Amino acid sequence: MNAPLRVLVAEDEPYNRRRLVRLLGEAQCEVVAELEDGPAVLEWLEKGGDADVLFLDIQMPGLTGLDVAEDLPRPFPIVFVTAYAEHAIRAFEQAAVDYLLKPVTADRLEKTLQRLRTPQAHSEAPKPTGPLRYPVKAGEGLIFLDLAKTTHFTFEDGVVWAHAGERFRTIWKSLSEAEIALAGRGLIRGHRHLLLRPEAIMGVRPGDSGRLLARIAGGAELEISRGAAPILKKCLGLG
Repeated sequence: MNAPLRVLVAEDEPYNRRRLVRLLGEAQCEVVAELEDGPAVLEWLEKGGDADVLFLDIQMPGLTGLDVAEDLPRPFPIVFVTAYAEHAIRAFEQAAVDYLLKPVTADRLEKTLQRLRTPQAHSEAPKPTGPLRYPVKAGEGLIFLDLAKTTHFTFEDGVVWAHAGERFRTIWKSLSEAEIALAGRGLIRGHRHLLLRPEAIMGVRPGDSGRLLARIAGGAELEISRGAAPILKKCLGLG
């Protein structure tokens, strides 16, 4: 018999949280954390918490579930929970495994759990090798940039921008979409609006409240979130 799925539940409404936790327990899942807001999720993960999947309410105080998904210190399968069907599009833009409408029912939850329990639903792809180019917009066409000459990607006003000496508009609409396209290439999420290539970092120094400031070629400094700082330090051989 397979081990039960270890689930983190983040929901600010007590009734909905208790209901979802109960349904997960009845479905033979192990709820490893019950949290009330987005910052609590990031803090729990930063302190070493681990789960097989995150069930995130979209509308939470502090940070929304969508914000949390973009600021995670490492990838997790995510199921968004929402009272509004119109949030589904944004949920899938974040590469969510599924989304659930409130009130969650046992039958609908079981379909989600079946998807999560299917190995190929979240198996890791082989790490690619060799050089990589990616498309960016140029007038009415596209040109291709070398990832090795790119320092980082940022998300602004619904657009992912590539920084490679100058700023280029990519074809991606979210950083999660960029992460999927560039999977296995060693990029690290610096915060919910930043994806960076560790090899482009020239130096680091401490920032405020556990954050990190990373200096890249050209002298610019990028702020790394408290949750992502330990991951970047480890990648750079600093801890």
